[in-house]
Amino acid sequence: MNSRQRRGVILLVLSVLTAFGAFAGVLSVIRDVNSKVGPEVAAYRLKEDIAPYKELTADQFEKTEMPERWRSGTAVTDLRQIRGKIAVTQLRKGSLLQTDMIVKRPELAAGQQEIAIMIDASTGVAGKVTPGSKVNIYATFKAENDKTKDQSKVIVANARVIDVGKLTPFDPEQDDRTRRKQTDGVPITFALDTADAQRVAYAESFATHVRLALVGGGGSTNVPPGDRTYTLDEDK
Repeated sequence: MNSRQRRGVILLVLSVLTAFGAFAGVLSVIRDVNSKVGPEVAAYRLKEDIAPYKELTADQFEKTEMPERWRSGTAVTDLRQIRGKIAVTQLRKGSLLQTDMIVKRPELAAGQQEIAIMIDASTGVAGKVTPGSKVNIYATFKAENDKTKDQSKVIVANARVIDVGKLTPFDPEQDDRTRRKQTDGVPITFALDTADAQRVAYAESFATHVRLALVGGGGSTNVPPGDRTYTLDEDK
């Protein structure tokens, strides 16, 4: 082997050693990154904005992968966790779903039933009545004749709201009451016993107005029987 061949062999060996060194360096960097980042795990991201107090469905989310160390301990990792749950705040598209963003949808107690009525957006407690709220339901009735008087009645005290629907126009063709011809309403669902459900159904059908009064602090307001009916001449 002449000197030129020996130099070629030496350069080849040096190239191989350099390549192995570079490869080892890359492996070291990868191991270092993996040790800092860790394995990837599943999380769920919102595909669209979700309004508060709306029941969640699996098609509103998409699965994504992220490093385990970067995933919050409150992150939802299984969509079975959203069954029967509602959003507690406005959820934004692209956000990772967390367990503290959702709560269990209010349920019926024994002996209760669901009843939904449309409440005028302008006369309800706009934006403040949410699932779980307690409200007093007021109805006003026009006098039937000259011998009777217009009345306001508390038809149900401490009614529990279990769902709040979307703003919906009243249909004047189905309801000829003047107050509903040029306004919008919100369907509100209550959990009530049979007697209170009948009172609400009657008021929704025959009252001039049905309004809600939000009971503050999640507590209750007892309305004595004598205070459930009001006429204007009581203030004279």
